[in-house]
Amino acid sequence: MRQEFLRSLIAVKPFCRACLLFLLLCSTLDPALAAPPCTPLETRAANAAGQHPARPDQTRACAVATVTPLAVSVVASGLERPWAVEPLPDGRFVVTEKPGRMRLVAADGRVGPALAGLPAVDARGQGGLLDVAIGPGFASDRTLWWSYAEARAGGNATSVARGVLAAGDAALEDVRVILRTEPAYDGDKHFGSRLVFGTDGMLYVTLGERSDRATRPQAQALDSHLGKVLRIAPDGSVPADNPYAGRAGARPEIYTLGHRNVQAAALDARGRLWVVEHGTQGGDELNLLAPGANYGWPRAAYGEEYIGLAIKGAKTQRAETVQPVYYWDPVIAPSGAQFHSGRGIPEWAGNLFVGGLKDGVLVRLVLADDRVVGEEHLLAERGRRVRDVREGPDGALYVVTDERDGELLRIAPKQ
Repeated sequence: MRQEFLRSLIAVKPFCRACLLFLLLCSTLDPALAAPPCTPLETRAANAAGQHPARPDQTRACAVATVTPLAVSVVASGLERPWAVEPLPDGRFVVTEKPGRMRLVAADGRVGPALAGLPAVDARGQGGLLDVAIGPGFASDRTLWWSYAEARAGGNATSVARGVLAAGDAALEDVRVILRTEPAYDGDKHFGSRLVFGTDGMLYVTLGERSDRATRPQAQALDSHLGKVLRIAPDGSVPADNPYAGRAGARPEIYTLGHRNVQAAALDARGRLWVVEHGTQGGDELNLLAPGANYGWPRAAYGEEYIGLAIKGAKTQRAETVQPVYYWDPVIAPSGAQFHSGRGIPEWAGNLFVGGLKDGVLVRLVLADDRVVGEEHLLAERGRRVRDVREGPDGALYVVTDERDGELLRIAPKQ
């Protein structure tokens, strides 16, 4: 690549040639100086001003703008703190509400009554009814999986259950809890959680490390589920090829470790799992997962504590941990993620969309060669906390907003 760059200098005027050679020298000395010439979307001061990215493309990507004219419409409103939306093959949606209700929303926006049969949830703080997912066989088996904060002896923890949508669409039946993460902790933060079915048929469960300084180290501990992404079979059993299955002292469900609080996860067109996790102030991360990999928290992280102090014991880079593909400083507070197929909006093909709670935006990331090359913030004019985003069978994006009067929005090409 560098030889091609040098050959290209021949066609450049002498003055510009000198400038480009200077930039090349700078990039050799300090990767942070080699950022491509563009206007970054993020221009605010960084919270952790003394930190530098490991690569020039790791933060503050170029600002991009969607060319296709878009229309944003309200499909449904009056939802109480909706946490997840799952489009169904027939055009309806399953929506979870944090206080503990799951509803069906018709394509025309009619909101159905709360489904009966759900287990009790612990809705304190960040807890409650969280994600919902359907498997590839939903059209025939009508099975749903969901995650929630469950009260336990010693506190609470994230659990996953499954159930069948009964005839008449008013209740869930054959409900079974298939995963109870351990240990329980008496707290109300960082439960995760997203559920994603992989192309391997396995269910991936993202978690948090419960936030407090006492539980943070468990993100690095293999005998704890906290701060991990788990991989289980649809019935809750452990796949024999999990990276830590059979290892003494390790939880066999663990797929990756070193996470802070993962509330966004999505498969790309190649079937690879990407997650976006809440960091501290100035440390939200986009990561591409590999089995058994360590993503650093709390030993490796960008950002600083919310009170402005350095993260005790942390470095931005450690040899044994994986660097994030991208990070935000200031943060977006990510929740919900979706790679777009390009149906209806070809310029969005392969783009990753992430909900942003902090500034009330839907974040669009343009990727090339597994690097972020452009960033756009949509829905900013609405000022609503974006909790989840999914692509429907029609190619439109469907978003739920985390408000007491939450909405289900549709984003599609303007007709």
